[in-house]
Amino acid sequence: MQTIQKRLAALLSVKSLVTLALTGVFAYLAVTGHVTTEQFLTVFTVVIAFYFGTQAEKRTQEGGDGRGDGTGAA
Repeated sequence: MQTIQKRLAALLSVKSLVTLALTGVFAYLAVTGHVTTEQFLTVFTVVIAFYFGTQAEKRTQEGGDGRGDGTGAA
């Protein structure tokens, strides 16, 4: 249960909220035709790569193995 609470708390971090908001805005703009598919994919790829890249870096700095299970085992 604590694992779920920790993950929910991490989801409410500023960068997570910004990532989710940007994803929603660009999805809306793509559906309504204000941005092209190519523009959407470019921005979405950058945002997602940044988000997951910072998550992996954070786990590495904390001494984990990047799996997020806290074991540190490979």
